[in-house]
Amino acid sequence: MAKTHTFFIYSILLHITITKTEQCKILLPQQFDNTISNKFHNDPATIQHASNDYGNMVHEFPVAVFHPSSIQDIITLIKISYNSTVPFSIAARGQGHSTNGQAMAGDGVVVDMASFRKERKEVAISVSEDPMIGYYVDVGGEQVWIDVLYETLLHGVAPVSWTDYLYLTVGGTLSNAGISGQTFRYGPQITNVHELDVITGKGDFVTCSNKKNPELYHAVLGGLGQFGVITRARISLEPAPTMVKWMRLIYSDFSAFTKDQERLISMNGVKLNFLEGMLLMHKGSINNWRSSFFPLSQHSRIASLINKHNILYCLEFAKYYYDDQSEKKVDKEIKVMVQGLGYIPGLHYEKNVSYVEFLNRVRSGELKLKSQGLWDVPHPWLNLFIPKSQILDFNAGVFKDIILKRNITDGIVLVYPMNKSKWDDRMSAITPKEDIFYTVGFLHSGGFDDWKAHDAQNKEILKFCSEVGINVKQYLPNHNIQEDWKNHFGTKWKSFLQRKQMFDPKMILSPGQKIFNKYYQAF
Repeated sequence: MAKTHTFFIYSILLHITITKTEQCKILLPQQFDNTISNKFHNDPATIQHASNDYGNMVHEFPVAVFHPSSIQDIITLIKISYNSTVPFSIAARGQGHSTNGQAMAGDGVVVDMASFRKERKEVAISVSEDPMIGYYVDVGGEQVWIDVLYETLLHGVAPVSWTDYLYLTVGGTLSNAGISGQTFRYGPQITNVHELDVITGKGDFVTCSNKKNPELYHAVLGGLGQFGVITRARISLEPAPTMVKWMRLIYSDFSAFTKDQERLISMNGVKLNFLEGMLLMHKGSINNWRSSFFPLSQHSRIASLINKHNILYCLEFAKYYYDDQSEKKVDKEIKVMVQGLGYIPGLHYEKNVSYVEFLNRVRSGELKLKSQGLWDVPHPWLNLFIPKSQILDFNAGVFKDIILKRNITDGIVLVYPMNKSKWDDRMSAITPKEDIFYTVGFLHSGGFDDWKAHDAQNKEILKFCSEVGINVKQYLPNHNIQEDWKNHFGTKWKSFLQRKQMFDPKMILSPGQKIFNKYYQAF
């Protein structure tokens, strides 16, 4: 049996080599670990699954999909590639929630981290306390955030920085940044990590932190999977609230909307725990999965105002609390906070929900869309970071012009600010240089026959920003040529190259990002 599996893996390596070199020659490792041979799969269903993602627009077919059951399996796989004459590409795939093929490995090997989550023998989520740093949780990179939430709550604690959608892997979000409405206060998820275990592109298993192997630590966090596979993250925890006061205010004036958002994220003393914002337009139903917050009795009034203004702006915020006693205190604090805000009189709405219900608020919408067959469709998303000083220009040129003229935006459009002081510029993640910047997310859903119209709109938005000098940075970036990547990283490009040379010199990892290729002359 072992010989059969060994022949299979050698066939895979040979196929990869033939694909990648005209000479079709390969020097395979003399020592081969038969324990991983049966963990390669290339049946049509498995290959098809690994060649797709949430975006449903890009399809890159791997030669094989690897189902590890231990960290050592992943180390062995990467070392096989690294020691081969012609190394093959490897991509770690979590939940496949990328939208432009970032977790794919055309003619390479995809590591199925979801399979690892099922097969892993070690404890994957473990809560502990340290006298120096307080409570923390050690989490496998293949674990999903919803499971982290439930496990930590058993101990009365929880992470403080989240993404809007919790069915994503820890390693996946930490490879990008991990943002949501908590980011303005607590920073992105990457700044709430004490320590990592990483398998580099050389196959080295390294524990790193701000003090131990800091170069790798800072490279991997926000590093788009270019420097290693995260197998463990030690994440900061704080006492978990039980309830959430959740509010939405509706504006007709974008300047007032952004002014109030900036005021709320900059408050001293009593602070909010969460703040986001979104557009309300004709194409996007006010009662869709993201905005079912509004009572039916108010729908006609909101629709009338959209008719009048074309776009309304919804400011969303939340304040956590712990029991009925503190709810009264929270009500008083919020009453003070909203005094003087410029929303439309009478258009403020609130709910009291459990902490879990609030954090997992997108799940009900997901299940609804799945039941209607509308989840596994193309998602031509565009996520941008925009300097505060240029957000009004963006509103005028994009929201009020491109979006309204094209009249195809029927998904969620998020708009909310973050504080740069909560980010760590030593990490690989890229942000604008101003103290406050906005994230704008065009979360489109399209049909298989019309998603290209949304993609064309995305390109028009980026072209507009370039022509008028709005210094946008893409979050979850999608660039196809290296010059665009250089512009994306800006002053960090040189250090990004140096780190690639240190930790993945043969450019094995995460080829789907399209940052490097085997013939990049800098190496």
